[in-house]
Amino acid sequence: MRSKNRLLITMLIILVSITLVGVIVLVVSNQLAEGGEKEEVRLSAAEIVEATVEVPEVTTNIGSNNFARVSMSIQTDSKEAAEELIQLEFQVKDILIDELLEMDKSDLEGSAGKDALEEIVANRVNELLQEGEVIQVYTTSIVVQ
Repeated sequence: MRSKNRLLITMLIILVSITLVGVIVLVVSNQLAEGGEKEEVRLSAAEIVEATVEVPEVTTNIGSNNFARVSMSIQTDSKEAAEELIQLEFQVKDILIDELLEMDKSDLEGSAGKDALEEIVANRVNELLQEGEVIQVYTTSIVVQ
């Protein structure tokens, strides 16, 4: 009889332990899922302008004896990041020139080429920033000849 009670108690302890571990895993996974979701914040037009920096027009040679003339606006996540980006304007222009020198006319054709350049610039500029991050890069002018 004693052995049956001991076996029953052991089984109950194991069952409670497994249930407790399952509940802990469920709670932790829900907390991580909620923490991973970022709430989208809508900025006013004035806030967007405040956090956006215009990059002056850059003209440079590209592959195949062509040239490109590009100007961009870079939207950051804060006014502070935009102020930092203004101070780093020379580095942003250098990034743009570096990337354009590696491209040829066909790389910049169509919206896919423009989008690819914007993504590259956003990633490279994000590496520079310490105060925030780039939300979006907009090509405001592009001429390829």
